[in-house]
Amino acid sequence: MKILITGSAGFIGAALAHSLLARGEVVIGVDNHNDYYDLGLKEARLARHANHPNYTHVRSSITDKHNIEQVFDQHRPEIVVNLAAQAGVRYSIDNPSVYIESNIVGFANILEACRTHQVQHLVYASTSSVYGANTKLPYSENQNVDHPLSLYAATKKANELMAHSYSHLYSLPTTGLRFFTVYGPWGRPDMALFKFAHSILIGQPIKIYNNGQHTRDFTYIDDIIQVLLKVLDRPAMPNPRWTGLTPDASTSSAPYQIYNIGSNKPVRLLEYIHALERALGKVAQKEWLPMQPGDVPNTHADITKIQADFCCAPSTTVEKGVERFVQWYREYYQIKNTK
Repeated sequence: MKILITGSAGFIGAALAHSLLARGEVVIGVDNHNDYYDLGLKEARLARHANHPNYTHVRSSITDKHNIEQVFDQHRPEIVVNLAAQAGVRYSIDNPSVYIESNIVGFANILEACRTHQVQHLVYASTSSVYGANTKLPYSENQNVDHPLSLYAATKKANELMAHSYSHLYSLPTTGLRFFTVYGPWGRPDMALFKFAHSILIGQPIKIYNNGQHTRDFTYIDDIIQVLLKVLDRPAMPNPRWTGLTPDASTSSAPYQIYNIGSNKPVRLLEYIHALERALGKVAQKEWLPMQPGDVPNTHADITKIQADFCCAPSTTVEKGVERFVQWYREYYQIKNTK
């Protein structure tokens, strides 16, 4: 198959491209290589498969409608996985226009290109952040998600609504995946695990918000990719039992699906930090801070639906996942293991 991945130099995008090439697919990657975080890391992710004969890389933003149309015209992808987006809850508070441009305008360009080129399946990244002010745990795809606590979450909720309109109007199969706190090797430097590891190793205190009491449904990158590979192979189908009288928020009479992808095993932040300290062989200095704007105290994914439809679920423990991250981190940054 010809599969187009946007955000292909990103954390999840690069890992997905690597796995798809390993199973023999033709992959077209699109990424604008912005400077939100270390460009060298993005180039290093890409270098793992940039010279593969089945891989083509296009340096472009999804906000550039003309370039996106050219990519679709030239390569005619059968499946599209949209992972390009401006990420980050806190960054969205200070830089709202970037999120509107990338996450709304850019996604609209992808939807329109998928429609005009009759793409068989659009899979796109949503986020656990859409659950916002909800406090009923675990988070289920059937819950109301109309109370986002950050603009980032609001743009991702908007993506789900936009996708549904295209599924309804044009019978475009779309599947939205609500990722829960993805971590692991080749991850993002703006995420807690990366920041904590760096600070611990150089002897600086780590900033712990909400006094470390909040919990997160940490999900290891390999588990995310395993689920993605299964999802993209099965285009979303209409739900024949869907009715507007008792609407199911995660399905539709159109070919539209929403899934949570999480571990279903929330871990307290302090336990996550302890796992990192054990893997590094060094105790962290801690700076205790209050909850940050846009944050939520707890996340917990109900993964009943993804398990039922695809017979798969994340299985990597936090201890094992953090250990693998530390091993990669030491190798990538050439840090001697002093344990």
